[in-house]
Amino acid sequence: MTLLSDQAEDIRALVESADPGAVWAVGGPEGVHAASAGRGLGGSADTAVFPDDRGGEDTTATVRAPGDGLGGSADTAVFPDDRGGEDTTATVRAPGDGGGGGAAPGDLDVGGLATVLALWPALGSLVAEGALQLHTPLTAYGDTTSAPGTTAHHLLTHPEGTAALTRLAESLAGTSLAELAATRVWQPLGMTRTRFADGTLRAPLTDLVRFPCHLLAQDGPGVSPAWTAESLRIRTGELTPARGLLWHPAPHGVWAHHAPAADAPALWVAPRLRRWAVLLPASAHTPVRTAFREAAFTPAPAG
Repeated sequence: MTLLSDQAEDIRALVESADPGAVWAVGGPEGVHAASAGRGLGGSADTAVFPDDRGGEDTTATVRAPGDGLGGSADTAVFPDDRGGEDTTATVRAPGDGGGGGAAPGDLDVGGLATVLALWPALGSLVAEGALQLHTPLTAYGDTTSAPGTTAHHLLTHPEGTAALTRLAESLAGTSLAELAATRVWQPLGMTRTRFADGTLRAPLTDLVRFPCHLLAQDGPGVSPAWTAESLRIRTGELTPARGLLWHPAPHGVWAHHAPAADAPALWVAPRLRRWAVLLPASAHTPVRTAFREAAFTPAPAG
């Protein structure tokens, strides 16, 4: 069973029946499949680069959205297979109802993922350059607000520690988190349209796809393989719930980042499967997160 041939349509049917306004994407060695219910596309075009984790050339494809948001448009991007196999087609859907408004694929509200898209990789860059030691008490960095003995490692394993981590990152870098993430993470990864605006983090779907592709490729700029590997390990011993560094384990060898609320945006990566998934729910009344994760990552039946 491959993701695109067998699972993608099941995932699409699941999301469209439970939360038709949701934005989602799944990807791995088999390719990428994505869908957005955004409207008002206005002729935009985005180029997505998908790193090749086998050491070959990256795949570049253009995701075009020529629709005017007047209903039912669907646009596709073809990702050529340079190894002689079948090309992969990724679909960006815009099943608008003509009512206007809504989140366009070129400007999604991804504020619910800001911690993992901005803070987590920014901290990793500070660790890589030696500016931050995870087990050093924060008082050594001039922090007078945290409890004595508190370290960055403590905060990284507790979801309520993100505000203190943001202050720490900004203090060490001498700049805002927005600037730190833009210069050290988003720009090197080609996420050139990801930005903080209107009180939230915004990114086009193509930028959002680049991030997990890079994490699984474990090469190139932005987020070091060492930081990813260090973060995607149980760092809480026998304590429950088990956690890594701003990530937590899920079934099937998957690591997840999302808020506790069932309707919160979520990002999953599965290093052993070389697969990732992202979900931006639109409805608080029909939680689909668990079913979506199972559809994307449950191993295929033997035989």
